[in-house]
Amino acid sequence: MRALVYEGPERMELRDVPMPAPQAGEVLIRVAYSGICGSELSGYLGHNSLRKPPMIFGHEFSGVVAETGSGTASSGLRTGMRVTANPLITCGQCAYCAAGVESLCPGRRLLSAALPGSNAEFVTVPAAFVHPLEDRVTLMEGALTEPAACGMRVAELAAPGPEDTVLVAGMGPIGLFALQAVRLQGAKRVIAVDLSEERLAFAAGLGALTINPKERDAVEAVRELTGGAGVQAGIDAVGAAATRTLCASAAANGGKVVFTGLHQAETTLDINDVVRRELKLLGSFAYSRRNFADALAAVSAGKIGLGDRLTVAGLDQGPYWFDKLTRAPGKEIKILLRVGDAEGE
Repeated sequence: MRALVYEGPERMELRDVPMPAPQAGEVLIRVAYSGICGSELSGYLGHNSLRKPPMIFGHEFSGVVAETGSGTASSGLRTGMRVTANPLITCGQCAYCAAGVESLCPGRRLLSAALPGSNAEFVTVPAAFVHPLEDRVTLMEGALTEPAACGMRVAELAAPGPEDTVLVAGMGPIGLFALQAVRLQGAKRVIAVDLSEERLAFAAGLGALTINPKERDAVEAVRELTGGAGVQAGIDAVGAAATRTLCASAAANGGKVVFTGLHQAETTLDINDVVRRELKLLGSFAYSRRNFADALAAVSAGKIGLGDRLTVAGLDQGPYWFDKLTRAPGKEIKILLRVGDAEGE
C-alpha cells in the first residue's frame, strides 16, 4: 500500500509499504482523509521525541471499514461502514482509565507515534476505539473529530461559568475548536488572539472578540475588555513563550491558565506572579474517551467545525504541505490529505 513515511528531520517520502492485517480485536480501515496535526509538524522538524523515524504520521482521520479481525462481532462494526477512530489507544484497566482520564494512562499509545498512523491507504485500530459516522456526517467532517476532542478537553479543564470571559491565544485548529467548545460550555465571552487577520475574522464569525498583537498590546486590550479584571481562564493553543506569558498575564487573580500548545519545550513564566495571584496552571495533553464521544456528537450535530476553511490535498502532496507548514505557513487552517477515493462520502 502507499504510505507517507517520515524518514528523518524534514524528510517525508511517499513509499510502498506492507499492508497491515487486523489482529484479534482490531479492524482494518481504508483511510479516506487524514489531517496534518501541529504536533506532527514539530515531529517533522525532529523536535518531538515521541516520533522516531521511520514512522507513518497521521491520527486525525476517517475512512471505511475494510476488514474485521476475530473477536469484533460484538462491536457492531461491519465491512463498508463509514468511521472515524480515537487514535489514543489506552489500557482501560489502570486507575487513570477507571477514573475517565485516559489521556494519563501510563500505557497509552498514539497512532503516528507509538503506532503506525493514518497517512496511508490502510490503518488498523482496536475495534473498541472505532466510531461509526452518522449518515449526515461527511468523511471530511468525521476526520475533524480528534482535534475537536482536544478542544473539548481544554474546555473541560477551563470550566468556564456563565459569567466568565475566556481568552484563547492562537487561532489554529486546536484554538478554534477550544473557542467553540468553551462557548458550548456556556462562557459569556471569548477573546481570540492571533497575528492573522483572516483567522481572526473566522474567529469573529464564531462569536469571539478579537485582538491582533501587531496592532495593540494584547494584555492591555484584554484588561480594557474586562474592566481591568482579566479573564477567568486563558488558553494557550500555540505553545510559545510569548503566548504562555500572555495567557498568564491576562488571567484574573485566582484564574486558570490551560496550556495545550507544544511548540516550544522551554519557556519563561513569572512564577512569583503566579504565586502571588494564585493562578492555577493546567496542562491539557489530549482527551478522554468521553471527550472524544462528545466531540463526535458535536460534529454530528453541526455545533463544532471549521466550515469552509479546510484545504484538501492528495497524499502525494504531503511532503509539500509538511514543508510549507513548517517554513511558510499561510492562510490555511487545516490540511486534510485525501488518501482514498472516499467511497460513501
